Amino acid sequence: MGEFVVRGGHRLDGTVRINGAKNAVLPIMAASLLTDGPVILRDVPRIRDVAVMADVLTALGAIVERTGQSLAIDARGVDRFQVPELLMQEMRASIFVMGPLLGRLGRAAIVQPGGCAIGDRPINLHLAGFQALGAEVSEDAGGTLVVSPRLQGAEIHLSYPSVGATENLMMAAVMADGETRIRNAAMEPEVVDLAQFLERMGARIRGAGTPEIRVRGSAHLSGADHTVIPDRIESATFALAVAASGGTVRLENCLVDHLPGLWEYLRVLGCSTRFDDNDAVQVECPSEYAPRAISVYTGPYPGFATDMQAQFMAFLLKVPGVHYISERVFENRLGHAAELRRLGARITADQRVAMVYGGGLLHPGTVRAQDLRAGAGLIIAALGIPGVTHITNSAVIERGYENLAERLATLGADVTCREA
Repeated sequence: MGEFVVRGGHRLDGTVRINGAKNAVLPIMAASLLTDGPVILRDVPRIRDVAVMADVLTALGAIVERTGQSLAIDARGVDRFQVPELLMQEMRASIFVMGPLLGRLGRAAIVQPGGCAIGDRPINLHLAGFQALGAEVSEDAGGTLVVSPRLQGAEIHLSYPSVGATENLMMAAVMADGETRIRNAAMEPEVVDLAQFLERMGARIRGAGTPEIRVRGSAHLSGADHTVIPDRIESATFALAVAASGGTVRLENCLVDHLPGLWEYLRVLGCSTRFDDNDAVQVECPSEYAPRAISVYTGPYPGFATDMQAQFMAFLLKVPGVHYISERVFENRLGHAAELRRLGARITADQRVAMVYGGGLLHPGTVRAQDLRAGAGLIIAALGIPGVTHITNSAVIERGYENLAERLATLGADVTCREA
């Protein structure tokens, strides 16, 4: 089991470029199954989840080749509809192939997907949407089979604006007869990026980024060349690393409009931000903060992203005051509070609510990354603690961050990643 070793107490200064978004590229890779034409994806991060998705596509019959930061995907040979169980259990995002396989081959079979243990993440919204499109769903102990010789456009109302369900249904609907309306759709930037990729392939989609998406089915989709949007969660992670350590860092390839709420929280707490157009921001933060108490509520976009919650909690430990965090997306995403307490943090938390007592002295120690974003939060906390802190289970962090230790080091941090 690998680990990150952080020797904290160093100010961060310099420039870092934000990579393409993990949460955008994975469904886009899956959508490449919808065409037998060549697909080129640019600004694709070198992370474990991308490698696993490439393995999923390969197992289905596609050819995936990487050149630098680009992927070339040739899905002409796709003739299998079942994802190997080991790959499904390794990454939840493998579920994204269901919609494309259903649209292209008329069937898809999966086992329950794996991924980070951050709460109950059922796929019932995906399956109910497929059924609305005319598919038959059968489930047994071995997994789930979805079958439909020909999908039909339908009215679908999601009981919750699930990003994954919105994207999966959008990918299935582009091959259905007639028009599909997805109501109460997720509005995240990653949904918009997927829609733009599908449009480049010839799909007809309206309303992505709003609560209602309309998809007009197409008989054939062509290949496409697409650059993935910047990773807003990576942007937030670096910004909060600066906030916890003090310093001035410029984030390039950062779409500032994709992070509503974060910049205002940082300004209120004592940091300054300067935006250059909409694709770069300079974050300047003090080494110490004045007392201030704030409340944070996670929620679907444009609310405060649940994927930023752990990193923000780690930063709040630097700010004197009693802070309130309410996790309203996942019911089991505050497990990092217990790990932060190992470093001396004063936090009381149940499954959904945490009280963070900021401004206290923390001490180095050994903690374990329980999931991707929790691991990033532990690194942020360690950056602000003089001494050596070990964050074990580094592989889970590498699922979503490319060369995180090396990139933090270019800003002045003393961070190394040791393989198992």
